Amino acid sequence: MIRRSMAYAALLLMGVGTGCKQKSAPSPALKPTAIGAAITESSGGKQVGPTGTALKDPLVVQVNDEQGAAVAGALVDFHGPASVRFEPASVLTDSSGQATTAVVLGTISGRYQLSATTPGKAHAVTLQVAETALGYQQQLGSILADKYCNRCHNPESSAERVSNYDNLEVKPHPFTEGDTLNKISDADLMAIIQHGGPALSRSALMPPYANTLSSAEVQAIIAYVRVVSDPPYRPAGTVYEQK
Repeated sequence: MIRRSMAYAALLLMGVGTGCKQKSAPSPALKPTAIGAAITESSGGKQVGPTGTALKDPLVVQVNDEQGAAVAGALVDFHGPASVRFEPASVLTDSSGQATTAVVLGTISGRYQLSATTPGKAHAVTLQVAETALGYQQQLGSILADKYCNRCHNPESSAERVSNYDNLEVKPHPFTEGDTLNKISDADLMAIIQHGGPALSRSALMPPYANTLSSAEVQAIIAYVRVVSDPPYRPAGTVYEQK
């Protein structure tokens, strides 16, 4: 009886092992039918989303030949930091020369440098694409900015919000305008948001929000401004390793 039980258990283990092997079998490799000479972004770059979530829009790239004509059947591989996922990570371009993938951001906030690579005839051709992941504080700042700031600071209108940017005599700085905002300290940004533009001899069109937003909420907006700035924000005194 014991021997029968042991034999039955062994058969079960063998069945489980076989099942695992079947589930982990790799998918067949893609077989390109053409090679391109250039790769460009069609859409999906410079998006912003919460950490660990899929970006709203897919990343779409275009592969062309030497004459600028679309190349169908070219292989495109998407790469990024280890925590970023692409669904799928390898694609063959369609009849219009485009390759599309969904991007799932990693769990660390900040700007991600992603790449799309196609083999090319002489050497691989690579496109760099930037996407931004928001942590909790930055995500809160994004929500607050959309509620209180973007109507003036964002020149683009949307279905949910009509921009007032063009109606203002003194144009506010878009939050992505790193060339200007990166030079303003956190303390000065805090003063401008809480007490209005005149607090630092800036435009009187910037109203005070000290009675509307808490200090923590203002800090969240500043954190959001820092993460979306272009070029990227580099805090004063920070030393970055040179590669």
